[in-house]
Amino acid sequence: MINEDDKNKKRSGPLSHLRVLDLTLFLSGPYATQILSDLGAEVIKIEAPDGDMTRRLPPYFVGSESVYYLSVNRNKRSLTVDMKNESGRALVRELALACDVVVENFRPGILKRLGLSYDDIAAHKPDIVWCSISGFGQEGPYRDRPAYDMIVQAMSGGMSLTGEPDGPPVRSGIPLGDIAAGMYGVIGILAAVAEREHSGRGKLIDISMLDCQVAMLSYQAAYYLASGHVPNRQGRGHDSIPTYRAFTCGDGVDLVITANTERMWANLCGVLGRPELADDERFRANDRRYSNRQALWEILEAAFHAKSAATWVDELLAAEVPAAVVNTLDRSLNDPQILLRNMVLAMTGPDGDHVRVAGNPVKFVGEAEPAHRYPPLLGADNRAVLSTLFGLSRERINTLEREGAFGRQRETSAAR
Repeated sequence: MINEDDKNKKRSGPLSHLRVLDLTLFLSGPYATQILSDLGAEVIKIEAPDGDMTRRLPPYFVGSESVYYLSVNRNKRSLTVDMKNESGRALVRELALACDVVVENFRPGILKRLGLSYDDIAAHKPDIVWCSISGFGQEGPYRDRPAYDMIVQAMSGGMSLTGEPDGPPVRSGIPLGDIAAGMYGVIGILAAVAEREHSGRGKLIDISMLDCQVAMLSYQAAYYLASGHVPNRQGRGHDSIPTYRAFTCGDGVDLVITANTERMWANLCGVLGRPELADDERFRANDRRYSNRQALWEILEAAFHAKSAATWVDELLAAEVPAAVVNTLDRSLNDPQILLRNMVLAMTGPDGDHVRVAGNPVKFVGEAEPAHRYPPLLGADNRAVLSTLFGLSRERINTLEREGAFGRQRETSAAR
C-alpha cells in the first residue's frame, strides 16, 4: 500500500513526469514497464482479481509471492480490476484517459472487444501513447496465434543457431523473446513520448515478439540473405572469427577468448607458449585461420589444458588478449564488478520480506542510485491509488467496490 512517506515523496528520474497504465502480465510487458518505473515513471499495474499468474509460479517464493513475479515488478502500484465487469471496464477506461502511456500485451483484438482499444481512448485523448506487445503483431496470418518466448525463439531461426553443431537446437537460457520485446517496447514508447513534445499527438506502437527476434538475427540474417547459405548451430564459437571461442582448461572450467586482431593473435600465441603458430602458414591471417579452424581449435584446446581457467585469464589479460571465465550464476552474481555497479538489488517489503533481484543497468553519471520499492502485493494499492493519484472520492471508490469493479482477490495477497 502507499504509505505516508510515499504520498509526500516526489518521484525522481527522467521519466518522473509520466504516468503509465500497465495492463501487462507474465514477462515481456512487465519487463518493459519495470524499465519505465526504474527510470522514474509512475506505473500502475492493473491485474485481474486472481492476479498475474507469475505471482504463483514455482519453485521459489518469498512470502506468498513467486520470485519470478518479484523479479520484474518493482516500483509499481497494484490495482485489481475485473474487466469482465462493466464498472471495472469503465474504471480502466477512465484511468487510461488520466495516464500518459498505456502498455498492454493481450492477444490482438481482446481489448477492442472490451471497448478498451487505442482507438477508443485516442478518440478522447489524442496524445495517448499506447504500446501493444504481442507474439506476432496486430496484422498478418499469425496475429491470433498464442506465443511465448520459446515459440518465437524457434520460429525466428535463432534457436536453430544455438547449441553444438552436431547437437539439437537449444533454447537460449535467457528469455530473449520476452526480454527483447520489452526493451523494443520501451524504445518505441520513449520515441513516441519525445515526438509528442513537438506534435502534441500520441502513437500506437505495435511490437511483435517475432519481429524483435528476427531483428536480433543481425549479421546472421545478412549472411544468409547475401549467400543463401543456411548457418548451423554456432556452438562455442563465431561464424567469422575462429579465435572468438570457448575452450576447456585444465581444471575443467571453460574460458572464452576474443582474439580479434592480428596483434591479439600473436599475443595469444605467446601466452600459450606457442609463438611459432603466429608464423605458421596455416594461421598467418584471419582468413587462413578460418579455413584451417578445425586444426587450429585442436591445437588451442590442447594448449589450454595445461593450466586452470583463472590462471589463463590472468595471463591473457596481462597480454591484452580479451578473455573471461565462463561464470555460473553464483560466480557472476558475487562478482565485485557486478556488485559495485549495484546490479544485485536488495529490496524489503512492507511485511519485512527480503528479496534480491537483478538491478537496473541504466546509470546516470553523478546521480545516486534511486531507492526501489518492493513489488506490490495484489491489490495493495486499490484505494490509495484511486484516491491519491486519480482523485476519486471515498464514496466513488465504495460504489465501485459494491458494483464488483475490483472483483474478489486471492486471500494470500488481499488488499490491506
